[in-house]
Amino acid sequence: MAVHIHEVWILLFVIPALVTPAAINHEDYPADEGDQTSSNDNLIFDDYRGKGCVDDSGFVYKLGERFFPGHSNCPCVCTEDGPVCDQPECPKIHPKCTKVEHNGCCPECKEVKNFCEYHGKNYKILEEFKPSPCEWCRCEPSNEVHCVVADCAVPECVNPVYEPEQCCPVCKNG
Repeated sequence: MAVHIHEVWILLFVIPALVTPAAINHEDYPADEGDQTSSNDNLIFDDYRGKGCVDDSGFVYKLGERFFPGHSNCPCVCTEDGPVCDQPECPKIHPKCTKVEHNGCCPECKEVKNFCEYHGKNYKILEEFKPSPCEWCRCEPSNEVHCVVADCAVPECVNPVYEPEQCCPVCKNG
């Protein structure tokens, strides 16, 4: 199927002429009489000030109606001046909180982290463990693992040997 260049030019000039602002009839989209303008280029949006409230998704609420706008779980009441929303003093979320629920107006902590994670393993608070023969670690109340590494004395032989499960090298041959 071959399309000639002169046919493409005809489509580019004819199609835009079919869809013009004059083809849109304002009777198809009624608005308040005060909102209509004589220019066809302007879009017409209803003004809800003093008549209702609009939430983030565009839903309109009547004066006096309670609603929950956007991402908030705090209720609002639609007034002539716009939405008036509850803004309670919410308690702070615990810094070790691992699960927060937003069912009510204020977020609630449902689970507090009471362990440390170290190399893919979990340890209880104040639990001591040895990840290797040379390391001694402890899970602190801050949920951080603090470790110390053994400080070995310099061996007094030429060829020290590292034994399994021992941290520091030993002299086998005296």
